[in-house]
Amino acid sequence: MNGIKAWAKATWERSVMGRALLVAPPVALLVMVAYWAYGSRPPVQYYTAKVEKGNIAQVVQATGTINAVTTVQVGSQVSGNIAQLFADFNSKVKKGQLIAQIDPATLQARLMQAEADLENALANVKGLEAQIEIQKADILAMKAGVDRARAQSKEAGQNLARTKELFGQGILSASQLDTAQATADAAVASLRVAEAQVEQSSARLKSTVAQRDQAKAQVAQRKAAAELARLDLAHTRITAPIDGTVIARNVDVGQTVAASLQAPTLFVLAQDLTKMLVYAKTDEADVGKIKVGAMATFRVDSFPREMFRGRVQQVRMNATMVQNVVTYDTIIEFDNPEQKLFPGMTAYVSIPVAWANDTVKIPNGAMRFKPELTEEERKELLAKYNISEEGPGAGQRRSSGQGDGNRQAAGSGGNEGASGTPSKGGMTRRGSGGEGEPGGGSPTGGMRTGMMGGSQRDDWATVWKLLPNKTLEPVRLKLGVTDFTFTQMVEGTVKPGDELVIGQSSKNNNAQQQQPGGPRPPGISGPGGMPRRM
Repeated sequence: MNGIKAWAKATWERSVMGRALLVAPPVALLVMVAYWAYGSRPPVQYYTAKVEKGNIAQVVQATGTINAVTTVQVGSQVSGNIAQLFADFNSKVKKGQLIAQIDPATLQARLMQAEADLENALANVKGLEAQIEIQKADILAMKAGVDRARAQSKEAGQNLARTKELFGQGILSASQLDTAQATADAAVASLRVAEAQVEQSSARLKSTVAQRDQAKAQVAQRKAAAELARLDLAHTRITAPIDGTVIARNVDVGQTVAASLQAPTLFVLAQDLTKMLVYAKTDEADVGKIKVGAMATFRVDSFPREMFRGRVQQVRMNATMVQNVVTYDTIIEFDNPEQKLFPGMTAYVSIPVAWANDTVKIPNGAMRFKPELTEEERKELLAKYNISEEGPGAGQRRSSGQGDGNRQAAGSGGNEGASGTPSKGGMTRRGSGGEGEPGGGSPTGGMRTGMMGGSQRDDWATVWKLLPNKTLEPVRLKLGVTDFTFTQMVEGTVKPGDELVIGQSSKNNNAQQQQPGGPRPPGISGPGGMPRRM
């Protein structure tokens, strides 16, 4: 060992050539190891999906609640204890049928008191009317006394005139004249007293008439109080306002009902459970696509394997905001002849808003794929196949702010649809186009509907077709309706059966190569089952 060290030291110090001889073997070994590790790496592997032909339907999915068409809350307008119940949960009732009885004892006593007050007021009116008749008779008698006093006053005046004439002739004495004068003055005074008595009696009569009118008003007041007490007593009988089914009973016998501030709800009645409604909370991004009369499907947790169908009856304009998320109620009517569905059930609703039949279906994963090429290689490949850098419709997209053709709006939606990311508003959507199952993701990236149910989209995308020689060919496509897994091809040269690349093994990390049946590499999604490596 010491001899080798001495030889190496001597060789190193002898010349530059000796040093080179010592350094060359390790460097050559490193070069060989590097060539073995990196130069023998297999070529890039592509993961593909086949182009298919079939139907595509874009749907809006939301979560809603099943409700009866007409639901009535039956309350109580009076307070008291529940004496009897004549209906229970799920009871069938008819309009006007007695369903509960509140203890009427207190209200019966109140009615008796009100009726007694009414009788007292009526008796008071009768007494005042009798007084009025008596006063009218007194006034007539007093008017007769006025007439008698007026006649006496007239007679006394005539006697006074004759006495003055005879006194002037010297026939009668002065004392006789004084007596005649006093008699005439007394008659006038008696007339004035009689007239004053008549006026006083007339005033007394008016006062009695006013008292009678007041008593009549009191009679009307007592009558209203009695009617109110009678009505309150009638309200102790709780009757069904409609024909229907009791879906809720909130009281028991003996329970006290307090109706001081608001009427407490005793029962909830559903009028007709054979026709019901779904109140679906629809995201504001989707509500503009939904049209009244559109067919809808939904599932419920109680019957997960059964599909129910209905029709959009109304899209209500009243917005609901929860944590800055705006939703609108979409009302869907449906028939429930077997009454399998109950009010309050959660419904997972699917509403088709656009569809295309017998069309070429492009996997959304192919529109998201971008090959690992340099900018020069990419431009060269596009020029080879006569594809412009921006593609058809670029000017229109620039004016609308959509970006270039590789802005994969549809792909973004497909990725979320595969991962099940919830949309804003707590609802999830999956563009499966037929099942309406819960779950799935909300589309993003400005995807617009197409064909029969919505406006025709005018998006372009570049996909990469794998040729038999394992090279890539870029193809420009005009896109239409999407279900966020597949997108309709409106224009393009792709045919059913073509292999479109949806992913590739990285050039910089060979460890990402996957065996069939294993997990997909990052960035790969889309249909077609397990990915294939070409």
